[in-house]
Amino acid sequence: MATAPRATAIADDRCCPAAFAADGDAATAIEDLPADVMALVLRRLDGASLAALGCSCAAFRDLAADPDAWRALCLALWPSLRDVPAADHKGHRRLFADAFPLPSAAASPAPALDPAHRLPARLVSAVDLHHRGAGIMSRVVETDAASGWFLGAPFRVDALVQEGFTAPAPIAPAELTLSWVLIDPSTGRAVNASSRRPVSVERRWLTGETVARFAVVLGGGGGVALDAAVTCDERLGHVREVSLCIVDGEGSGVSGRDGLAVVAAAMAGARQGRGAEDAARLRYEEFVKGRAARKERKARREGFIDLCCSSVGAAAFLGFLVMLTFR
Repeated sequence: MATAPRATAIADDRCCPAAFAADGDAATAIEDLPADVMALVLRRLDGASLAALGCSCAAFRDLAADPDAWRALCLALWPSLRDVPAADHKGHRRLFADAFPLPSAAASPAPALDPAHRLPARLVSAVDLHHRGAGIMSRVVETDAASGWFLGAPFRVDALVQEGFTAPAPIAPAELTLSWVLIDPSTGRAVNASSRRPVSVERRWLTGETVARFAVVLGGGGGVALDAAVTCDERLGHVREVSLCIVDGEGSGVSGRDGLAVVAAAMAGARQGRGAEDAARLRYEEFVKGRAARKERKARREGFIDLCCSSVGAAAFLGFLVMLTFR
């Protein structure tokens, strides 16, 4: 019975914000810390934890909205954002909320019929490539998405091509991570068009190249894939190409106009939470299997049509010969 008040005190200590000293006197609560000290503490949190803390109570809401903290978080994840003008987005907190979670796989891949979706006239790509946690490339690419050439050609944005670069250490493609953040400066919205970790690593034995793909698949059925790829020679540590394309369920490239519609839908659509990177890999594997099955069905159908045409042609030729014989 003598220990009951002590147990109650411990339980109350766990439930209320103020801590209790050993002698029962109230100690300093977390809310009593100076705002500048709290700001320094909050800057050590990751983005998800900082956002959750801001939802916990009104006292933390303003502290968790510190623009300097969100800017530091964004630059730690995407160093290339240092070269993106502030006018191209709606603040680093909104940018983090848009670009950190991956787009939901249920996002519509064909929003062009919806007049609410306006195609971006300019795209800004913030591309960051890391190897074993160390940054090896950060680059910002601006794309004129309103030109007739871009709208009519297959959707493609190159962050690195031809010139390439050689990494300081041998590259293991499976240990690369890629963030490709697409920003629409007219709306300030953004989306991460890459899966961060590779969903597949393909070795081209004839050329000695290895392609690591960081794809995000959108839409049901065949859907489309935002296909970010890194081409490198892992023996020489040379990264030759970093590019982003959009392909459909048949493996064909999507036009620039349709690709912009896909990007606009992904920016306006839902985001995927925990486990998104593993889900992206499984989704891409299903996408590749479905594409292979459709190609096989198409080949069988074309083979059957060819056989029918050949049979009809042979029958017509034999009929012609018979006609000449009995004429």
